Amino acid sequence: MRAHAYALALMAFPALLAGEDAAQAQQRFPSSAGDLVVETVVGGLENPWGLAFLPDGRMLVTERPGRLRLVGADGKLSPPLSGVPNVAARGQGGLLDVVLDPNFAQNRAIYLSFAEARAGGSGTSVARARLNERGTALEGARVIFQQMPTIASNMHFGSRLVFDRTGALFVTVGDRYGQRDQAQNPGNHIGKIMRINPEGGAATGNPRIEGWQPEIWSIGHRNVQGAALHPQTGQLWTAEHGARGGDEVNTPKAGRNYGWPVISFGVDYSGAKLGEGTAKAGMEPPLFYWDPSIAPSGAAFYTGAAWPAWTNSFFVGGLAGQMLVRLSTQGETVTGQEQLLKGLNERIRDVRQGPDGFIYLLSDAADGKLLRVRPAR
Repeated sequence: MRAHAYALALMAFPALLAGEDAAQAQQRFPSSAGDLVVETVVGGLENPWGLAFLPDGRMLVTERPGRLRLVGADGKLSPPLSGVPNVAARGQGGLLDVVLDPNFAQNRAIYLSFAEARAGGSGTSVARARLNERGTALEGARVIFQQMPTIASNMHFGSRLVFDRTGALFVTVGDRYGQRDQAQNPGNHIGKIMRINPEGGAATGNPRIEGWQPEIWSIGHRNVQGAALHPQTGQLWTAEHGARGGDEVNTPKAGRNYGWPVISFGVDYSGAKLGEGTAKAGMEPPLFYWDPSIAPSGAAFYTGAAWPAWTNSFFVGGLAGQMLVRLSTQGETVTGQEQLLKGLNERIRDVRQGPDGFIYLLSDAADGKLLRVRPAR
């Protein structure tokens, strides 16, 4: 079955990657599962940030300046869709993640996270909208979550969106840089992971702890830009920026404290010590950490047919590291690390598994690309 699925996927490659064009668009890299080919599906994207696959095989791609595009199965890039909320495209802010509603086939709802301009600053917000039938516009966009308080900073917005198996939506945000001590204050949304209903409001099953805002799932996070559900357990896994060293992989659980900035395996950018060390009672240590930092962004578990040996591997993009990292897992244990695509020289912003079983990446650049990774034939 796996071999058959792989053969069908190879037959489905866009026509633009045939012949001489393919030779120009492809690069080849070694891996533990054989050589990998990286192909450019489409270029000309300005700082692309988030990627979601539609049921018909087309892809929604966000661009940080505030544009949402459709990429066809033939590699054709659409004009910007209308109806996208206005974003604060400053610093690290802008249009961030995109995810489909679990019932998209019936309601055509999508969700966008973005840096929202407000009086006195900005904050990470989430909007819900309907993608029209022609795929040219969003209809009825409305904000269903606002990170509070508003902060006068253009840094550390997060943000990834992940639906859990109950239909609740995880929202990751950042500590807004300069507000890191607030990550330990459960009375606000700074440096937290939220879990909300698709229409907004706190989801059923959230921790009910005195002093905690009802949307909060976990606290003590710095800047979570990678998140995915484990395909077997349904547990949320995250990849989180540390400071200088100390990027983390965590499995955030309800009501837990993940330590930032009290515990960390990194140091401040100045080289000064951070917090109280690497462990403290009542705070959760990471499953895995990187030192030196790779600046993780985008994450996905692998369940496809193209690389059976990589089933349940956790793939994480590296911005500063300019690589794709594969973490082998066993339960809630990271058992090994493989650094892939070194030499690609691209900042990897997002990582997704496509319906064809291949891995898709977004490169963060003014002339960014949507890339596909497949086994060499």
